Amino acid sequence: MTAPATDLDDATLQALIPRLRRFARSLVHEPAAADDLVQATLERALVHGRSRHTPAALQGWLFSVLYRQFVDEHRRALRWRRLAQLFGQAEPEHAPSAERVTASRATLAAFDTLPAEQRALLLLVSVEGFSYRQVADTLGVPIGTVMSRLARARQALRVASDAAPGPTRPVLKVLR
Repeated sequence: MTAPATDLDDATLQALIPRLRRFARSLVHEPAAADDLVQATLERALVHGRSRHTPAALQGWLFSVLYRQFVDEHRRALRWRRLAQLFGQAEPEHAPSAERVTASRATLAAFDTLPAEQRALLLLVSVEGFSYRQVADTLGVPIGTVMSRLARARQALRVASDAAPGPTRPVLKVLR
């Protein structure tokens, strides 16, 4: 018996893995945590996406699943931190990843300072090439919200990039 045309196949999922990993890494900055997000997304795709999504809709659905998984895990981590503080336990300290330590380009450093919501928008539109409508559907917000948040994210990135240390410029004073 052959599978229906809308079933997910390994080649389709494998082709999307690098893009999903890039998106996940932009959200969490830790390779292991990003891989966990991608794995959870792919597990959900294999369990729930067999006949629900056409190949054209699969990409947006997977990015949406990954983003919602990230939000859920972030909220869960906040609850655990509050409980740990309530009971007097200190949070474990995490060493910065090698990627964060060696990052030297000002734009990437500025990108890292943006909130996850802004990073997600910039990555989906600028790197992944999603339309505003696709981003709105993926994140579950109105298209106007995507446009305004994206404008704020771009402005924040410009400000952070301009504030990054760089070569000093001579200051000329004009005397009257």
